[in-house]
Amino acid sequence: MSEQASISMVEAINLALHRAMQDDPDVVVLGEDIGTNGGVFRATVGLHERFGFRRVMDTPLAETLITGISVGMAAQGLKPVAEIQFMGFIYAGMEHLVSHASRLRSRTRGRLSCPMVLRTPHGAGIHAPEHHGESTEALFAHVPGLRVVIPSSPRRAYGLLLAAIANPDPVIFLEPARLYRSVQQVVPDDGQALALDTCFTLREGQDLTLISWGAALKETLEAAALLAGEGIDCEVIDVATLKPLDTETLIASVCKTGRCVVVHEAAPSYGPGAEIAALLQEQAMYALQAPVLRVTGFDCVIPYARQEMAYLPDVGSICQAARNVMQGDV
Repeated sequence: MSEQASISMVEAINLALHRAMQDDPDVVVLGEDIGTNGGVFRATVGLHERFGFRRVMDTPLAETLITGISVGMAAQGLKPVAEIQFMGFIYAGMEHLVSHASRLRSRTRGRLSCPMVLRTPHGAGIHAPEHHGESTEALFAHVPGLRVVIPSSPRRAYGLLLAAIANPDPVIFLEPARLYRSVQQVVPDDGQALALDTCFTLREGQDLTLISWGAALKETLEAAALLAGEGIDCEVIDVATLKPLDTETLIASVCKTGRCVVVHEAAPSYGPGAEIAALLQEQAMYALQAPVLRVTGFDCVIPYARQEMAYLPDVGSICQAARNVMQGDV
């Protein structure tokens, strides 16, 4: 039996879409250029040919329409998976997400639900204009009724997307664009979903907890490896589901290590790192031996093209924050 080949994250997403549509005839896919052209990042290649135009629908260039139609489909028993080409274009659909998708179950007292998934590339690193590299996950995590999921590897992209599609409530599925083809793993097409609302501990450690998600985990894991050479034993946690947050895993880790650094590429003000820091201060304060530090992007519009890399947290800044926390120099 030949060894299974490694695949990229975008291929894992494609594999999950094929599997979900094969296993459940209620799953439909829609978005701009996702049918004939296979999507701007080729995540939907082959779906149109296999499942036909009734289940794989090219839409007009209209994010409001895409989101609104998805809410209507979900309310009537379908399971739409909509693609927004870039996160910077998602805001036109916010009215439907905030006022309808997130509230449908509550508004109808459980008579209706909204089992839709809204997929979009997330974050910087592909050297494009600023609308193509935004990290505004905090906007969606703030809305009650929306689930926010951000995979960090091909395997987690496959399993979490299957779980998102099967979930009876709306999921914002943010796909780190700079990981689409830069990381490869063996991903068995076994149809097995991963648990939502659960953090993944990627590295065990005793001295310091590093918390991150999405593409920033690459630099976080590299920093942990370098810090190990300095005698700092880091535990690395992939949040994966940003809302609702797996607080038990985070608190347990910080109670063990006593120190924490949160890493994300979104702007710091009112961001997810601030929420996690507040949570740890409220529920694990007496275990903390130093304040929680954040390593983040900046409070500015993300720079154009190659200059965007200066905006992103890097290994050096993560290592320095870890050293500061270990020394109490904050």
